[in-house]
Amino acid sequence: MITVEEAEKIILAQATDYGAEIIPFELALGRVLAENIKADRDLPPFDRVTMDGIAINYDAVADGISTFKIKATQAAGDEPVEIEENDECVEIMTGAMLPASADTIIRYEDLSLRAGLATLVTQEIKRGQNIHYKGKDKKHNDQVAEIGQVITPALISMIASVGETELRVKKLPRVVIISSGDELVEVDQIPSPYQIRRSNNYTVKAVLQQHNIEANMLHLPDDPEVIKKQLKTCLENYDVLLLSGGISMGKFDYMPKALEELHVEQLFYKVQQRPGKPFWFGKHNKGPLVFAFPGNPVATFMCLHRYFLPWLNASVGKEPQITMRAVLNNRVSFHHPLKYFLQVKLDQNEYCQLVATPVEGNGSGDFANLTDTDAFMELPAQRNEFKKGEVFKIYTF
Repeated sequence: MITVEEAEKIILAQATDYGAEIIPFELALGRVLAENIKADRDLPPFDRVTMDGIAINYDAVADGISTFKIKATQAAGDEPVEIEENDECVEIMTGAMLPASADTIIRYEDLSLRAGLATLVTQEIKRGQNIHYKGKDKKHNDQVAEIGQVITPALISMIASVGETELRVKKLPRVVIISSGDELVEVDQIPSPYQIRRSNNYTVKAVLQQHNIEANMLHLPDDPEVIKKQLKTCLENYDVLLLSGGISMGKFDYMPKALEELHVEQLFYKVQQRPGKPFWFGKHNKGPLVFAFPGNPVATFMCLHRYFLPWLNASVGKEPQITMRAVLNNRVSFHHPLKYFLQVKLDQNEYCQLVATPVEGNGSGDFANLTDTDAFMELPAQRNEFKKGEVFKIYTF
């Protein structure tokens, strides 16, 4: 049995670059860029008006002119209208291109408009005000996004503005979620008194969807021949197998033997933690990885967040997430030589600190308890008592 830190190190050592693929930019949210993006022109591409009002040449104000004849109205997207006389102006809208003959925008709030004339009602006019100048944000060929950046809504906006309709992004692993056990029936079936509906696989699938992975699902009966045959097929067609259940020491836990016969090397089995002690991790000699989580729902959920997601982030080149910490809100006792992942509800106190209130359920099979919590708090194995006010790591979900 190994420590949590040892398990994490072994798993992260198996981080794998799966290459890149090209996808439409509007489908790239949350993916990781595999190319640098440059501006195809200056940003903004012209001197851009930032307030509705009038465009003038500031020299007119300097010469004492305070009333201007409105020559025309220019909307955003219109060809610029030039002024020819010092006392002329162009009524202009936000987003429009500044005429070359103008250098200052006076907003409507500082004007009185009447009978085709615009009169200043303020003396506070500065040359060049209310203009977003060409190239102020980025110059032509400046880099606007770089390899390894996670594509956010803000980055989608930038990408669209430089005309990139397709993006090269880091390819995600092909994942299959495998559940097992004759006690499990499908969601739309009515279970017998000694059966339950499958839910672990749907939980795992939902978490993966949050990370842009559309995993396939497979359920295996408690039949060693079927298990071995199906696992062989999965190892040939997927990069990662996520197993839930069938990996412990029970009489009908056929997974370990089948994996061994299929040349999947066990890299570790059992971790000094609760929940999730009987966690198995291995690698096939041709590359596919197997994360075999305990079948208890909370254990599967915790191991997925604590181990698989950091491995996934490392594999696609994301920066490691900042370790979050929270203040324990109640005293907790745990008398086992294991690292305890305590379910907690997060809140913020008057000092803007994250506060974690324990929500202790009925063990790792109590998945209903997860709906009332926000995170797991990692309590060190070397202690049995944890006091209110102490600070520990948390893993949010």
